[in-house]
Order: sequence, then structure tokens, then C-alpha cells
Amino acid sequence: MTELELTDLDADRTLLDLPGTSLLLFTSIGCASCRWARRELPNLPLPIQHLAWIDAANNGGLVTRYEVFHLPALFVVRDGQFYGALQTRLHTAELTQALDTALSRPAEELP
Repeated sequence: MTELELTDLDADRTLLDLPGTSLLLFTSIGCASCRWARRELPNLPLPIQHLAWIDAANNGGLVTRYEVFHLPALFVVRDGQFYGALQTRLHTAELTQALDTALSRPAEELP
């Protein structure tokens, strides 16, 4: 699994071009759950190819477009198509189930 740091300037192009499944995470240094996610998610056996991190404090344009209201906020993108937000706890089985559910929905355009 590769990890990427995305910003307002490069997120759209990068997400459209990435092959496979990407878990897009909005985080902030002041959020304890976000710090845990940063430390632990790269080590979980998730069915994804990319972890794409966005610092919510420094990328207000993306925060607005994705309508992020809480952190960490998780979204799924596969092969340049947007599959929406994940509402789940940050545990392997629950994340995997939420990913499967999201990917079974029709794709949308990136926000």
C-alpha cells in the first residue's frame, strides 16, 4: 500500500489518475483519533492500494468540497471514481465491510 500526501493543488488530478482503490482521509494534528489513524492504518491489512492523506487544517478547499464536518473523515475512490464517505470505526473488519459496501454503490463524480 502506498501513502500519499495530497493538497488542494494536486488532489483531484492524483485521485483521477490513481489505479485501484484509494482510502482518502482528512486528518488534523490536533485530533487524537487522526494521530491514531496515521500511526495504525498503514499497518492494517485493508483491501486498498493507496492511503491518501489530506491535512484538513491546510486544505480548506477540499474540506469544503467534501463537506467534512468531523475528523478523521474517510472517503473511497477507485480507478478515478468516487464512492462516497465511510461511516465506520477504524478497525480492520469494520473498515473492510464499509469499503465493500461503498464499492457496491454506483460511482459518482469527485466532489
